[in-house]
Amino acid sequence: MGSDARRGRLVELLGPVVAAEGFDLEDVTVTPAGRRRLVRVVVDRDGGVSLDDVADVSQSVSKRLDEEDVLGGSAYVLEVTSPGVDRPLTEPRHWRRARGRLVQAELSDGASAEGRVTEADETGVELDGARRIAYADLVRGRVQVEFNRRDAGLDDELDEGLDVDEDIDDADDEG
Repeated sequence: MGSDARRGRLVELLGPVVAAEGFDLEDVTVTPAGRRRLVRVVVDRDGGVSLDDVADVSQSVSKRLDEEDVLGGSAYVLEVTSPGVDRPLTEPRHWRRARGRLVQAELSDGASAEGRVTEADETGVELDGARRIAYADLVRGRVQVEFNRRDAGLDDELDEGLDVDEDIDDADDEG
């Protein structure tokens, strides 16, 4: 089975498993890693992906891969991860999840636009609260890395409810 056919089969096989866990399957790749293969499954959802989420999805995906012989009996290493900052923004859900982030957008007419995503819905994205761009006019976008961001208000709103100290204390209590 060729790599494109194998990838298609894995997407078909794992898409429902990942969806049942409440995530979107963003990508599946299989690469040689010595005598084994590395199966990399990229998942995402609104609100992000925690380590516990990755563990849950990993168990479900591993079980499904073991039930099906899609890898031809070859040994594999499974890596379940969330998309990195370098993931291209190509779907409405990607733009929605980039709310509050500075992005560089490549437009279908060859121009580009840069701005902070202030809104994204099923028809388009709004940059800096002023410029609306329809998805039909977008090729793709990329989140820009900001090391010294001064306007963290939207990030604070997105991270609302996250109590890092509480999470650390809970982890210490378990061990």
